[in-house]
Amino acid sequence: MCSLASFHGVGAELLALLLAATCAGCDEPETMLCASCRDAIRPAQREWISPGGLRVRVAMAFDSVAARCIRRLKDDGETMLARPLGESLGAVLRGVLAESPRESVIVPVPTMRGAYRRRGYRVPDLLIRRAGAVPRSLVSTRGRRTDQRGLDVADRAKNVRGTMHVRRAGHGRAVVLVDDVVTTGATFDEAARALRDAGYDVVAAVALAATPRHSERIANASGTRRK
Repeated sequence: MCSLASFHGVGAELLALLLAATCAGCDEPETMLCASCRDAIRPAQREWISPGGLRVRVAMAFDSVAARCIRRLKDDGETMLARPLGESLGAVLRGVLAESPRESVIVPVPTMRGAYRRRGYRVPDLLIRRAGAVPRSLVSTRGRRTDQRGLDVADRAKNVRGTMHVRRAGHGRAVVLVDDVVTTGATFDEAARALRDAGYDVVAAVALAATPRHSERIANASGTRRK
């Protein structure tokens, strides 16, 4: 049984962590995420079609406050940010699931082994759990690929082609794919290809954020093209 002194010690450590923290979005001291930045990462749903024809729903653009928060989750290990970000993802994910005529399993896009070893956690899986859902890790990676950053649409597609596979047969089971950040959609398309080859029906994909340089391809939920 933990002693009272132990509880006081834990409380002191948490207080010290809070006092040392700065807002992930604006660097305001003594908070992990201020009220203004929390409002900035509320979902503003958008929709687009990947190069492979996959319908993708996106919760927010990967810029400004959202980009800073996601980078601190992915690069700095600040996993507490997965909760507010996961809530925004969950709002979009629940809408997609409600529209599906069949029960769908939620499948995260697989994390490359090097990234998992570096972080110690898989970002899409963590976000799905914080969204209140259960991830099913059906897709795994194989072989090696170079870093996607800096590659154009065609090179990204070539880089990921054949790098994912699914061992368990789907028998027509409906799937919704989930990733943290989408740039061109090449990774989503490769994961969907692997699932379909195994007999799954990929009905949609959901991403927390989409990079701004491809924002002209994103339409909002009403179908109005962004300028």
